[in-house]
Amino acid sequence: MPDTQYGIDRKPLKDLLREAGARHVQLPDFQRGWVWDDNHIRSLLASISLDYPVGAVMMLETGGSIEFKQRPLEPLAPTSVKADRLILDGQQRLTSLFQSLMSDKPVEIPRRDKKPIKRWYYIDIQKAIHGEEPDREDAILSVPEDKKVRIRNTIEADYSTAEREYENMVFPLKNIFDPRDWADGFKEHWSKQGKSEQGKSLWNTFDRSVVDNFRDYLIPVISLGKNTPPAAVCQVFEKVNTGGVALTVFELLTAKFAIHGFELGEDWKERKQQLKNIVGVKRPVLGKVSNTDFLQAVTLLATRERREQEQKEGNPRPPAISCKRADMLNLNLEEYKQWAAPLMDGFKGAASFLALQNVRDAKFLPYRSQLIPLAAILTVLKKEILTKGEREKLARWYWCGVFGELYRGTPATLFALDLPEVVEWMRGGESTPQTVEEARFHAKRLLSLKDLRQAASKGVYSLILRERARDWSTGYEMEHFNAFDYAVDIHHIFPQKWCSDERIDMDRCNSIVNKTLLYAGTNRMIGAKAPSKYTSDLKNGEAINEAKLDEILQSHFIDPDPLRRDEFDDFFNERHKNLVKQIQQAMGKKAVWDDDEGEEPPDDDEDEVDEDE
Repeated sequence: MPDTQYGIDRKPLKDLLREAGARHVQLPDFQRGWVWDDNHIRSLLASISLDYPVGAVMMLETGGSIEFKQRPLEPLAPTSVKADRLILDGQQRLTSLFQSLMSDKPVEIPRRDKKPIKRWYYIDIQKAIHGEEPDREDAILSVPEDKKVRIRNTIEADYSTAEREYENMVFPLKNIFDPRDWADGFKEHWSKQGKSEQGKSLWNTFDRSVVDNFRDYLIPVISLGKNTPPAAVCQVFEKVNTGGVALTVFELLTAKFAIHGFELGEDWKERKQQLKNIVGVKRPVLGKVSNTDFLQAVTLLATRERREQEQKEGNPRPPAISCKRADMLNLNLEEYKQWAAPLMDGFKGAASFLALQNVRDAKFLPYRSQLIPLAAILTVLKKEILTKGEREKLARWYWCGVFGELYRGTPATLFALDLPEVVEWMRGGESTPQTVEEARFHAKRLLSLKDLRQAASKGVYSLILRERARDWSTGYEMEHFNAFDYAVDIHHIFPQKWCSDERIDMDRCNSIVNKTLLYAGTNRMIGAKAPSKYTSDLKNGEAINEAKLDEILQSHFIDPDPLRRDEFDDFFNERHKNLVKQIQQAMGKKAVWDDDEGEEPPDDDEDEVDEDE
């Protein structure tokens, strides 16, 4: 059978556990820790005692071209012994069985943020023999470390010596695969009590109906060949693993790199902190860059270099630039080391560029995924400061991605196009990047933008900040409040209550056209007042007179006149046109005003910001 295929066999449970104890069966280091609780363990032991199926185990043969760092089942100590097979699926079951059936120590059951609890596992002989099968779990006893069961500090049962185990007729499951000495002691104990035949009969029945089920239990084992590609290992793990949390590419590469003595997790931990510190605000724009984002950007750069090298060597079919999962898994340690440090400068450049667009806070970052090609582009350009022409082109690409809503999810195919196309364009090439060409913004999209779950909403607020919008009551630029982390709200310009009282269509009332950013204190001062009332209240002598207030309102693309007249429709239509104009300028192309514009993009699942009621 080829190494890349799989085989299915049935292995005795006791043999699998002994192999684990000898470290011939271990875990790949990317596996998460053992997390099962007491109820899971008792249920599993009950099923095996009845010879019920508990599912297959999947293993990977070692010795292939790529070896993963290994670790033994908990709580076994690390070893230099190399495993023959690695457990891909079945870690929780095999660890639970190894600790409860093969160890001379109590099982240490993990608890979140607390010390583990230690338990021994027994089976009540009489309940197991005489009870109904559905009640078998009641026969599995979980006993504290000192083997004394207490209720309100009163000892209700004591199994702390072998004699007390015999007396209470409870069998320690740690002896299940070698029960002879315990069985002899049990029969001798009852012989001394004048109940020799009853003791023998009880044990023999228990041996046949329960012990034999453990001793002869067979587990289906699916074995993957040693040359199974890493990408297939990752996919198989995600499809079959029953732990409930999918394996990430980062975890798999962590194990792959660890073989060479490189701790990817520690490296990323340091880089992540550096990214958070690039802009010193509470929610820095790079603060949510994930390890997978970083790896995708590294992979873009590595595959670009591979392609260029193959082209230089005359290969008519050079490999593509790509950062899909398989490409990330094929990243080698040398490539990671080559590009990780320059990429940090690329991310620094991305933060600097975004600051010029007034996107300084992760709360207002439209698409985190767009940081991936942006950082890669700036890494290739190797320029700390862009020229005016380069900045304008990069800004146009960026805003086309935002308002074209092209970066929902993580569009790896688009990243691979962006990197070479935008770099060439910024270097003077005539071809316009596909992202710029294909981006379309439909004017009526503004009517369905309501809050910061939508990336385009964040884009609109960023444009408002970029145009140096000022707070209505203080006259300070809104960026001042962001820089010092003062509370900033998204506030209705015509308040919700006023709109409701005046029977204004609430979809229009709640759209982004009727909202803007304000300091929380200003927000509270305005409350539910009519615009004609609060614009009068906002005037403050010479500090903020009518003319200055007009300038402040206009910095939010608001025509002051309809506000003073409480004319919602006039205000709404004018501001809608003003916002579309700003979006057109940012994208460098006209918006679509057709009535028949197709379906609107779905909302992006992003963080929300509190809004006024």
